Amino acid sequence: MPAARRDQILDIGAEQFAARPYEQVHIVDVAAIAGISRALVYRYFPTKRDLFAGVYKRASERLLAASEIVPGLTLAEQVLAGLEAHFDFFIENARTVLVANRGALAGDPLIEGIISEELAELRGRMLDAGGLQGRERVRASIALSGWLAFVRAVCVEWLADSDRTLTREDVREMCLSALISALGGETTETTPPELE
Repeated sequence: MPAARRDQILDIGAEQFAARPYEQVHIVDVAAIAGISRALVYRYFPTKRDLFAGVYKRASERLLAASEIVPGLTLAEQVLAGLEAHFDFFIENARTVLVANRGALAGDPLIEGIISEELAELRGRMLDAGGLQGRERVRASIALSGWLAFVRAVCVEWLADSDRTLTREDVREMCLSALISALGGETTETTPPELE
């Protein structure tokens, strides 16, 4: 049952990190809610940072699962579906995302590693979906690397704006325009039906 216990601790940790600032989450509280000792929590997660990283890694894995390439969809449809999955992820994990990107753990090597792995996986999937080879693949890879970082930064800023000045549609259009520009296309005022 170690896997089930670990999942239970991650579930409680996710709830705690979502409900309060990172500094106010305490392992003793996580243990009490789980009905186990602090020592047992520490056996799975030696520090609060490790618990947060576990929560963040699991959320990242769920984002990747929600962003799987779906056979039969055009590249444009794949990009739009991926963006929607990203927006859902950022909204559902707002406090955790802000801690990882602007808060107590921003720049932490462990968290940065999780983010880097996620972005590399997404970039690889997009390149594969586009069927690009050779020089075009290298060019697109560089553009997508910058674009994925842009999408993350835009979403973090959007979450941090408590007034939500921009709508989800505004953010989507901004991200799509940036992608088209990065890939060498011309931007227009309306979202093009295809990015290919």
